[in-house]
Amino acid sequence: MIPRYTRPEMGHIWSDENKFRTWLQVEVAASLTLAEAGIVPKSAALAIRSKGAHFDLARINQIEAEVKHDVIAFTQAVAEKVGPQSRWLHYGLTSNDVVDTAQALLVQQASRILRADIEKFIVVLKRRALEFQHTPQIGRTHGVHAEPITFGLKIANWYSEMQRNLARFDFAVEQMRVGKLSGAVGNGAHLDPKYEEAICKRMGLEAAAVSSQVIQRDRHAYYVATLATIACTLDKIATEVRHLQKTEVREAEEFFSEKQKGSSAMPHKRNPITCEQISGLARVIRGNVGPAFEDVALWHERDISHSSVERVILPDSTILLDYLLSKTTNLIDTLLVYPERMMRNLNSTGGLVFSGQLLLDLVEAGVLREQAYRIVQRNAMQAWREEKNFHELVLADPEITGRVPRRTLLRAFDLKRQLRNVDKIFARVFGKPQSKPTHGRASKGRKRS
Repeated sequence: MIPRYTRPEMGHIWSDENKFRTWLQVEVAASLTLAEAGIVPKSAALAIRSKGAHFDLARINQIEAEVKHDVIAFTQAVAEKVGPQSRWLHYGLTSNDVVDTAQALLVQQASRILRADIEKFIVVLKRRALEFQHTPQIGRTHGVHAEPITFGLKIANWYSEMQRNLARFDFAVEQMRVGKLSGAVGNGAHLDPKYEEAICKRMGLEAAAVSSQVIQRDRHAYYVATLATIACTLDKIATEVRHLQKTEVREAEEFFSEKQKGSSAMPHKRNPITCEQISGLARVIRGNVGPAFEDVALWHERDISHSSVERVILPDSTILLDYLLSKTTNLIDTLLVYPERMMRNLNSTGGLVFSGQLLLDLVEAGVLREQAYRIVQRNAMQAWREEKNFHELVLADPEITGRVPRRTLLRAFDLKRQLRNVDKIFARVFGKPQSKPTHGRASKGRKRS
């Protein structure tokens, strides 16, 4: 069943109407190609193309209810429209020649939408990364303050990951761009492989070099796994925004409209519902990977244990990813960002986040590393326990000031020094430097439909 949030164009791809239209596309391509080879009468091929297009969906369902075979129901319903020349319909083919080849076409249709979604998201990520290229933020490891980064650097990481996802996606889609018309066990008993290649080429597909009754399902498993990997990235981004939206953090939050309400009981609530939706639905796509892997191992030249699975996981995974890409693109496009809060949080520990640089300065001053670590950690732990200013403790510690000049100590706490290589990293990700520093203004986000 197609979820109610499906965009019409993606939902239509997996509708019964479009599925049967795509089956007919395979039948027509086969008939026309065989007619050109003198195997099928040209008049029959043309009749199949013109008259067959008037098949009735209700009639297919009616026949299938009796014969319990969807392809037979389809060919019978089409034959009723074509008339006597329908004897050349499905010539030399087995059911899965049509079903698997048509499924490859359906996946290509869905993938075109998904690729456009990915490209749109990448554009938004790049724009917002450049917007916050020089907006300082504390980097966190294990959820604990570590060292300074910029918010743009965080988004640049997402951008780079989505570039990799796009490359993986293109490869997976290309792996799925294959058809087969090699017969019931893949031996080409009824159609010469050259006709199989010509029929596939007519539809923009490659003929599988070798197949059984089916195209081998390692391709499908890789494709679904790739969709799940992209969903993992979206989950990762949504999870990060959820953390940043915590009351105690509040460095960024998803857009909250003027009339929106967060809770029926607590009027103050601004909940990350979009992020939670993204994280939740990403689990569904990941859950489809297991069945896709299980479909690889079929009995001998084929059983149908994979068929029912794919009727669920291929539509659901592509539909959900289309939805999640749209939601995440809008999330980042309209994201509310608070640079002043980021700076307050960064400074909240009184300079603890510069302990690593101080450690290096002591080493450069001639102190053994283990001794230097002990000196810095002693001051750091005092700052933690007693909620004192680390910077002030360092400047008052003779064991440090006796070894490191005050000028060097002050430079150890220089934020610009910590972030001096951000532009170089951006140049690696995006090319030449492309933006100027921002000045701590809060981003209000952009409302998108």
